Amino acid sequence: MVANSSFMQMFAKSPVKPMQQHIEKAHACAMELIPFFEAVLAKDWQQAEAIQLRISQLEHEADDLKRGVRSHLPKSLFMPVPRTDLLELLRMQDRIANKAKDVAGIMLGRRMEIPAAIAELMTAHVKGAIAVSEQAVTALNELDELVAAGFRGREVDVVEKMIAELDQLEHEADVREKELRHALFALEKELPPIDVMFLYKVIDWVGEVADRAQQVGSRLQLLLAH
Repeated sequence: MVANSSFMQMFAKSPVKPMQQHIEKAHACAMELIPFFEAVLAKDWQQAEAIQLRISQLEHEADDLKRGVRSHLPKSLFMPVPRTDLLELLRMQDRIANKAKDVAGIMLGRRMEIPAAIAELMTAHVKGAIAVSEQAVTALNELDELVAAGFRGREVDVVEKMIAELDQLEHEADVREKELRHALFALEKELPPIDVMFLYKVIDWVGEVADRAQQVGSRLQLLLAH
């Protein structure tokens, strides 16, 4: 468990550091979707299973970190960031890991195959979602600097620029998702209906990885407005 003395010492210095540690773990979980999809496209189910196990382990570690943050976050002590805002931020971060686990789980469980005609678009969709998650990590890693600066000055401008870049990446991810959905629609008559249904679900869940990461940026923006 993460609720040990070293975790508590880190928390005593700043409630922000454990939040940063958590989103890095959530992003590591999402990152595994890239080699996972590569294994699925190669129909290497043994490799896909190994990666799915890594995703599950990383998601479990993220859950441990989440519980540690919730347990040690002060309830009455003065903090530079409202407790409710940190908890909401934590919830958004956690959804990145959860959705990555969901994607790998359903694809491995059903041994889903991706039609060759949309393989390139699917790969781009996954990588685009991961890029949004990576930008969320970059932005959140500035939170301790924001706190130190009292949410004023040049640091605010730096983070606002990062959030704008995050929003742009998420918009690009949305565009790619629509393109992928359109391509799958064109193939529907050639595929078993149940396969089509689950492919749409996977496309949606990969998109949710990007959506949750963008929501991390939105929560950061609310902190800047306080």
